[in-house]
Amino acid sequence: MLTSLANGDSRTSFWPRVREFAVPPSMIETATARRLAGDWAGACAAARVEVDLDLRAAARVHGRELASRLRTDLRHLAPDLLRWHLPRVAPDGLLRTGLTIALARYDAPARDGTSPVWLVARTVPAWADAGQRFALGLWNGDLRTAHGHPHPRPNPRFRLDLHRHLWDARRTAELRFRSGAGSPPDHDRYTDLLDPLDLLGPLDLADLADLAADGRRCAVGRWPAEAQRVLRDAGRTEGAVLVRVDSRRRFVLEAGGTVLRRAEGARTATALPVLPDAATWVPPDVELLRAGAIDAGRLHPLVAEALVPGREPAPTARRAAGPREVECRGETHRIGLVDGVLVPLDHPPDEIRRETLLATLTGTPLGCLQAVDQAHRRPDLLPDIEERLRHGDTTGALAIVESLLGPDASLRDGALRDALETAARRRILYGLFRAGLSQPGARRTPPLSRPRRGVTPPRSPHPRHAQHG
Repeated sequence: MLTSLANGDSRTSFWPRVREFAVPPSMIETATARRLAGDWAGACAAARVEVDLDLRAAARVHGRELASRLRTDLRHLAPDLLRWHLPRVAPDGLLRTGLTIALARYDAPARDGTSPVWLVARTVPAWADAGQRFALGLWNGDLRTAHGHPHPRPNPRFRLDLHRHLWDARRTAELRFRSGAGSPPDHDRYTDLLDPLDLLGPLDLADLADLAADGRRCAVGRWPAEAQRVLRDAGRTEGAVLVRVDSRRRFVLEAGGTVLRRAEGARTATALPVLPDAATWVPPDVELLRAGAIDAGRLHPLVAEALVPGREPAPTARRAAGPREVECRGETHRIGLVDGVLVPLDHPPDEIRRETLLATLTGTPLGCLQAVDQAHRRPDLLPDIEERLRHGDTTGALAIVESLLGPDASLRDGALRDALETAARRRILYGLFRAGLSQPGARRTPPLSRPRRGVTPPRSPHPRHAQHG
């Protein structure tokens, strides 16, 4: 789903970093292996997805037939692919918070006959978004099943039940023609994926030149077909659909998808069914490929298979580990890992101890010791570490730290330690949310955000200092 920036186009600057860090290859590999083995719960755990549903309880409350359909969908759920396509916000590409997103609707009525049952994905509130986890659950209108979520009802704008190809591994081939990247597949091979709505013609935008020339490229060619899907899902054969481009531009698509006019008045915006955000925009992966801003090898494998069929999978890149060269007293020396600790390699132990003591007495340390100290406080890969922490990839962040400093390193005060401590504190807030607890001042906890250039964020006092303050 597209997330736009306040100024300029986000595709060539915002989304490449999201695609690099938000869903790491290790997550995709593990989740895929568990899904193919039939372990859907294990796949969710690998993709950092909480499971707030019980199939046995669903069978007791809603009947065995519904539970069987739900179980089938869960076995084909690709949670890593769902995370890939969830809506995100600028500038860091974090998941849009506080959403309940419909994934599937089961029209078989519950035994109380009140409402259909929905399989939903819920993102957490902003104050508890550390780890970038989200949850799967069921919704039938009962607030008790929402687990304290601030917005438990499925959001009509952010819904994926009409776009199952964004999470259902059986239907990923639809992405190519549902995104406009290619024509519908042939009848013989994909008869279950074809829809006569996919053959509708493009929309005439002669009177809306500003929309046609939109630099973010709305998927206007797909709007008529997608609007018909929305109407058909609502039980209608004709009518109008609201298209929300941004907070100031809203349009009404009517008359079978041939007339587009500007929406006027708040009543119009609330009375009409809404075109889902996933149908409003050209998917960012399509735009990145067209602009040459990303290689198909960096896409999710299921996305790459749909958008670039026949592509050979690229080998997984491995970070090379080994000594690093630094400038020391006019010469090139090396620093590297010895017994799990980063140390200078071209100085004898006695010289290292002597120079360390001189540095403690406010002397100027060796260039090698300065490089070691810099690596502990603010390593060159600190932006990558912080990016992984923002997206909840603690394992990947710690792997980089260990490859730089060694598994037995003792972190010194500095930006690296601050980033790790901030991530740990925010994980506590997430735990409080999951436990149904609240903490005074939780919303005031500073987020793990990118500092401005040339500005070092203030550091919290060391725990030892705080005890004696």
